[in-house]
Amino acid sequence: MEHLELFFKSIFIDNMVFATFLGMCSYLAVSKKVSTAVGLGAAVIFVLAVTVPLNWLLDHYILQPDALVWLDGNSATPKLSAYYGYDLGFLSFILFIATIATMVQLVEIVVEKFSPALYNSLGIFLPLIAVNCAILGGSLFMQSREIESLSLALNYGISSGIGWFLAIIAIAAIREKIRYSNVPAPLRGLGITFIITGLMAIGFMSFGGMLTTDGIKEEAEVAVSEAKTEVLNQEKTESTQIVDILK
Repeated sequence: MEHLELFFKSIFIDNMVFATFLGMCSYLAVSKKVSTAVGLGAAVIFVLAVTVPLNWLLDHYILQPDALVWLDGNSATPKLSAYYGYDLGFLSFILFIATIATMVQLVEIVVEKFSPALYNSLGIFLPLIAVNCAILGGSLFMQSREIESLSLALNYGISSGIGWFLAIIAIAAIREKIRYSNVPAPLRGLGITFIITGLMAIGFMSFGGMLTTDGIKEEAEVAVSEAKTEVLNQEKTESTQIVDILK
């Protein structure tokens, strides 16, 4: 259930485009045709699916405080390790971006080799995936949310990529349709695209209630428990006052 909840939450509730508005430059520039959007979306899924787990390993075994104790085999007693007290967290951005740039370069080579037409249609935006804030945001969100296992990190990377993929496919399909619509002149182009993106973001907000049932139950149970405790304390106070009066 934890994997399923993270999967749907990353796609619909915490969507990279509609919830945090990351990766908007390529989202707006490469969404004029569905075919191009599919290619870029697939590349983003691949890069996120690879870089988020790799950066999870880097974060847990290199960047976390005292993470290097495994180097001398004293992970059971970290305080005895020569690497105890080392904190390389300041290198997070450098290592994360290096990992992302490596994977993007690999994707660029593969796309150029097997699909030259897609490579030419994507143009400069394919290598720019390396500095796409949605890609780096996936790794940083993974780090800030303290995802516990490598499998969950892989799940988060794939689902975040799928969320971005669905967003760019949806806007590309709509933009192909509105090309033949009578859009007012001041709104043609990016103007109507921004408006549609905002409306889609509002629509995706409706998915926020999908996975909140357990949270509501927990809050209700806590509220009931606090109310019972308050009643018991009040009854004890009243009993103590009655005893004092009788004395």
